[in-house]
Amino acid sequence: MTDLLLLTFLFLIAGVVAVPIASRLGLGSVLGYLIAGIVISPVLAFLHVDVIAIQHIAEFGVVMMLFLVGLELEPKLLWSMRARLLGLGGGQVGLTTLAVMAVCMVFGQPWTVSLAIGLVFALSSTAIVLQTLNEKGLMKSDGGQSSFQVLLFQDIAVIPMLALIPLLAMPELIDVASTVGEHAADVAHGDAAHGHEGDHGSGMSLVAGLPGWQAAIVTLAAIGFVILGGSVLTRPIFRFIAIAQLRELFTATALMMVVGIALLMSLVGLSPALGTFLAGVVLANSEYRHELESDIEPFKGLLLGLFFMTVGAGVNFALLFDNLTITIGLTLGVMALKIAVLFALAVVFNIRGSDRWLFALGLAQAGEFGFVLLSFTVANAVIPTALADQLLLVVALSMLLTPALFILYDKLIAPRFDEAQAREQDAIDEASQVIIAGRGRVGGIIDRMLSAAGYNPTVIDFSSKQIDNLKKFGVRTYFGDATRPDLLAAAGIAEAKLLVVAIDDKEQITELVRYALQNYPNLHVQARAIDRDHVYHLYAVGCRDIIRETYDSSLRMGRSAFEALGLSREQADAMTEAFQEMDRAAMISVADVYDVTIPPTENEAYLARIREVLGPWQDELGAKMKAIAKTGPSKASPVAPSETEDTTSTSKTKAKPAGSKDL
Repeated sequence: MTDLLLLTFLFLIAGVVAVPIASRLGLGSVLGYLIAGIVISPVLAFLHVDVIAIQHIAEFGVVMMLFLVGLELEPKLLWSMRARLLGLGGGQVGLTTLAVMAVCMVFGQPWTVSLAIGLVFALSSTAIVLQTLNEKGLMKSDGGQSSFQVLLFQDIAVIPMLALIPLLAMPELIDVASTVGEHAADVAHGDAAHGHEGDHGSGMSLVAGLPGWQAAIVTLAAIGFVILGGSVLTRPIFRFIAIAQLRELFTATALMMVVGIALLMSLVGLSPALGTFLAGVVLANSEYRHELESDIEPFKGLLLGLFFMTVGAGVNFALLFDNLTITIGLTLGVMALKIAVLFALAVVFNIRGSDRWLFALGLAQAGEFGFVLLSFTVANAVIPTALADQLLLVVALSMLLTPALFILYDKLIAPRFDEAQAREQDAIDEASQVIIAGRGRVGGIIDRMLSAAGYNPTVIDFSSKQIDNLKKFGVRTYFGDATRPDLLAAAGIAEAKLLVVAIDDKEQITELVRYALQNYPNLHVQARAIDRDHVYHLYAVGCRDIIRETYDSSLRMGRSAFEALGLSREQADAMTEAFQEMDRAAMISVADVYDVTIPPTENEAYLARIREVLGPWQDELGAKMKAIAKTGPSKASPVAPSETEDTTSTSKTKAKPAGSKDL
């Protein structure tokens, strides 16, 4: 017990001291953890600590991280990535493998060894890259999304790699491998040099000994169970846990789900990280998504920190110093080769500007799966032990150098490409009664309409490229972040009559509307809503002039569809108006009971109102439309349900508050 407490305290104090210092110096938390591991490595060696065994436990942080990443991706969004997932990911793995293989063969290695080394270095570090991208707020950028797509493909590619490697066995190494295997069996608790072998070489399995077709059926059944269980079983499980009203039970349940899915994937020979990612995608639309995120996040952070420290502590400095020049040369050579391949792919797939360099530099390292594959190649007589030990150092060093590449990107590359950073906000030298935040495809039309009527609005946009293009046409737009209070004050928001929020980020729209309504109660705020759910959030913060960005065009298309089906223009107009009146009243009625603080499926008032809208209101609308189609608008005037039925909580006056006619 004392040994465990001492080891735990040692890792905790190393992280607590090193990470804040590294963050303060602008080095990032990942480099802080790596340095902490290097610093405590002599102490761990003195205590005879099996660092590789600890790394096995810490790698579960990667599993948790991919589960959380999956929670942020809806299935339709993942499906939309398929072209880049296969193109970028497949291209990176294939080209890097071939390039490394070619270089190894030039230096005299057999093609089997060269191919195995190529597969090892084709992989990158999911843990380091995703952690750093999230930490620096780069995950949503084109470079960040492209990096994620490649990492996801790599995690999938590990499975066929593990199947291919045994086929590359060299006859002269087979006797040595069997001797190593017998020795490893004798030391049941494992030696650090063979720590990763146990991941794939032994243990329980649901597919061991099965014919190929049966193993495939079992594997597909496991994947199906994860998908079905995530969509069907999650809700009743959490409802059952809620009976106890104990916070720790929710945390235990979240951990149980992640561990159980990882276990199932391991039993069928799949990557646990890939399985939990799939489960996260299935649960992305679940009302318990935020609950799962908040429960898993602390464990993920701690385990990833421990993993990074084990990488630093696992560097064999004796071997490194004995072969310093060749090890550093191999590391830099591999990273340069990967950067060249990634940069070429970025050009082909039209990743531009600083995102191209973020993509190329961020994925230049080898990955944590490299440790697994190298141990696997030794166990299967593919790569000699001495060469594998040398390559393990290259993998570890490349991971240690990765934070330095991100610093290079931050300090030297991004400022040269990011015009938004280099350009100062414009000084607004004239005030207007109207302020428009955002001059894209929505704000631009509003600006043209108001300018034509002589109102001359003050338009603010954060895209310097867009502003430079508009200047060529003589259109005046101010550069700046319209969500900043100081810029709004400079634009004269205190004296303005109207603020039009037409930026394209949902969260920024909501926060800007909230700020404006709270601080300028006499200001009329008109907001662009991205979707129906966004309408409810804007309504909740007090906005009553909300325009859904695709609503009017959809109504026009619906009206045109009526005419294409043989109805007259008069009938099509009347039927469209009937739908518009009902939908507007329904939106306001539902918004009155929508609560942004709880999941919609747990809001009984919201559910009841939706059933009412989809039931009696929808039936009445259908009857009115059929009457219009049959007799024409003169005999069946469209009337919104909220104006005729006393069963709704929305009165006629409330259904049409000032400025909300287009809700």
